[in-house]
Amino acid sequence: MNEQQLLGPRAWGAALGSAVLKAVAEDFQVDEVLDIPLSGQGEHLWLWVEKRDLNTEEAARRLARAAGVPLRAISYAGLKDRQALTRQWFSLHLPGKADPDLSRAEDSTLRILERTRHQRKLQRGAHAANGFTLRLTQLSVDRAALDARLERLKAEGVPNYFGAQRFGFDGGNVHDALDWAQRQALPEQRNVRSRLLSAGRSYLFNQVLAARVADGSWQQAQVGDLLAFTDSRSFFAAGEAECSDPRLAILDLHPTGALWGEGQSPASGAPGELENAVGGQHQALCQWLARAGMEHERRILRLPIGRLTWHYPEPDTLQMEFVLPAGCFATVVVRELVDLVPAGQTDSPCVF
Repeated sequence: MNEQQLLGPRAWGAALGSAVLKAVAEDFQVDEVLDIPLSGQGEHLWLWVEKRDLNTEEAARRLARAAGVPLRAISYAGLKDRQALTRQWFSLHLPGKADPDLSRAEDSTLRILERTRHQRKLQRGAHAANGFTLRLTQLSVDRAALDARLERLKAEGVPNYFGAQRFGFDGGNVHDALDWAQRQALPEQRNVRSRLLSAGRSYLFNQVLAARVADGSWQQAQVGDLLAFTDSRSFFAAGEAECSDPRLAILDLHPTGALWGEGQSPASGAPGELENAVGGQHQALCQWLARAGMEHERRILRLPIGRLTWHYPEPDTLQMEFVLPAGCFATVVVRELVDLVPAGQTDSPCVF
């Protein structure tokens, strides 16, 4: 599957040019935003860790080995990219134990920047947001057009697609999920099962969002929609009055799409018909997700880009800083600007 099949149409027009992202790890920096006051005492050791070219699961394994604890004693809020410079929290469950020597876990790819104690472990999804610093190099684009597009993204957001990295190389995770769904069976390995279930329902969500981007309704509340605030997992039904809520215009309130699981979608009207149509096209996948015990959840269709700023440190380099809610993908922001190409393969000079 190509990117268009996995994500769907762009919202704001064709890519304006091309650029390289992640020529080096420092070109893609992520800082986890955690709004939890840490007490300084308790049986959980919390670590603020900087990783370079290292994924979250491998970092957890290294911390477990260095601390002499089982991997299940290590917790983290979310997965971060391997090819990046990322800073995120981990917690180690150490009841009745002193702080271990973790120096064996550290090298050029992993550094422990801070450590403190707390009464509770770090829960998955506990972080409020992620801060990004992205540097696009070998930029081949008209800068005036790019600045105008960035202003539009800042004002109106982008479709909240799950990024292509969720689906694996060439959509391999989706192919595997569809294969398991056809057999109505589940992989025995817990991490593989989790990855494929996530890919399957992310793919379904993107199908719904793609249809609403295509008809222009991804930003507009419709009667029967389920609305949610940017930072909330709860939702409520939209009637005529809710469709005129002024908080929709300021990107605080948004229509949502289904994350498939047990039970029927509570959406009604045109939004419900669309979700039922997508589910009908992928009945085996929907049944597989429900049988696996996934709960029906909602995800906002529109992604507001917080604190977006940008500048050009070099003539062919764009640097952007912004904040996104947890679980959202910086690459879908970049996708609304340029096509990404391998280093050295941009096809025209910069135009200013």
